[in-house]
Amino acid sequence: MRVVLQRVREAAVAIDGAVSASIRRGYVLLVAFTHDDAPPQVQWMADKIRDLRLFPDHDGKMNRSITEVGGSVLVVSQFTLYGDARKGRRPSFVAAASPAVAEPLYSRFVQSLQATGLRVETGVFAAAMDVSLVNDGPVTLLLER
Repeated sequence: MRVVLQRVREAAVAIDGAVSASIRRGYVLLVAFTHDDAPPQVQWMADKIRDLRLFPDHDGKMNRSITEVGGSVLVVSQFTLYGDARKGRRPSFVAAASPAVAEPLYSRFVQSLQATGLRVETGVFAAAMDVSLVNDGPVTLLLER
């Protein structure tokens, strides 16, 4: 499981020109799954994201979690995170889980985040989406489990 986490001031997902989800302060999570991912990795990642201290405290140090600042998350499926472009000019996506495997894990990840108490918005699994965001910092992490 791979997640690209971006701390944002605001973000939105549009499909066919219509905004389907949006958040203010929080994280955009681009999420991908590989063949051997399972529910334990999903739960670990949700807990990790909830507990990361990436927001500034009163001294400006990254010392506050998303729950402490009342932030939200926007979760977007992104199988291309498992793209391998080491050979040739077209990436290979053989490491990415098939939609039949990835979609239930994606749904479980969203539910796990919601169960932590976070306000969660989502893109649409396997849809062509326009994702817009305003980076805060910028702060971007690659999380893998």
